[in-house]
Amino acid sequence: MDRREARPLVLRDVPAQRLAYRFEADVKVPDDIKNDDAAEKIEAIQIDFNTRRQNDALLRTVRSPDGQRALVLYGTDDQPGPAFSIDVYSSDGHFLRNLTPPDLSCVFPETVAWSPDGNFITFIAHRGVKPTPTPTPPGATLPEDVQASPLPSIAPAFPAIAMFSTEQIYICNRDGYDLKPLTTREGLIYFYSSWAPDNHALVALACRESEWDAREKEYKLPAGRPRLISVDGSERLLDDNLSDALPAWSSDSSKVAAAFDTDVMIYDAATTKPTQARIRLRDALISASKSYEEKSSASNKTSEANANKPDPVATSASAIPASFNPIVRLEWPTPDKLFLQTAYVRVLPSETINTFQRWHLLLISPQAAVLR
Repeated sequence: MDRREARPLVLRDVPAQRLAYRFEADVKVPDDIKNDDAAEKIEAIQIDFNTRRQNDALLRTVRSPDGQRALVLYGTDDQPGPAFSIDVYSSDGHFLRNLTPPDLSCVFPETVAWSPDGNFITFIAHRGVKPTPTPTPPGATLPEDVQASPLPSIAPAFPAIAMFSTEQIYICNRDGYDLKPLTTREGLIYFYSSWAPDNHALVALACRESEWDAREKEYKLPAGRPRLISVDGSERLLDDNLSDALPAWSSDSSKVAAAFDTDVMIYDAATTKPTQARIRLRDALISASKSYEEKSSASNKTSEANANKPDPVATSASAIPASFNPIVRLEWPTPDKLFLQTAYVRVLPSETINTFQRWHLLLISPQAAVLR
């Protein structure tokens, strides 16, 4: 009987548990991986704030996929520092409508997003803290001729929506209507969400309030449990372990990658029978770090200056190299290339320490299948 090996032609059709990989350490940062400009501000909208809305602080603008509209993130005097509101503008600087009601406080500005097809808007928010009015002193009277303050020129009537004391994901249509919470888990803090390239779901991170507070006290990045959330609000927990690296969609929307210290997990995200796979990289990363430090040491020393000095890397064969660090970032630009960054990160009150940043690559392929 003739037996031969065959590989599926499309990685999308390969279950996560049937994937193979090859690890390449210390690769060049790919050109198509860029940091988002969180401070992007469309000039026409900035002009409108400078001339018509001088009491509001423009924080950021987020263009729609077709470039015709923009979400405008701004702060007001009566909002606490990290909170903001969202309006919808045309990209040429014309105000269209308020998106968020005044008693809803938006947070995590980097998560405000359009769906890739431009039909939905998502953001993260919690119930706002209303300012407490100053009581009238005893014996004091209000002036009889007090006139009501003029109403704003645009004061939309927002329908009642559910609000929560902890951060939840909210969704609405492209016009800013039909606003509703996509998640409704009081007590959980959702602090990250990202759309699948084909719009079918979002991947998110969420943790308990106590877990958030504990990591904040240790100056660590927030860590949450990865989960898939459909547009109808149904939710699938991917893992019960905490991850402080933001999960990444494969470019074909079929899978999600998450990182746990030095392990990479890959989950099926577009099938009714999902599988998952764990890629353990600790040994490979330690070996790569030793080679990295040896090369760095060799390139930095001269033969005469260091002839009688001990090699700082080779003091112990079992020592963990200083450049060995956990995975902090994932990028999956093509189905067969999953990039991962390792680094040492601490979030201090006055600054963020981010050192030993190095990129590595997982080359993804299907496992060989035996056909009869």
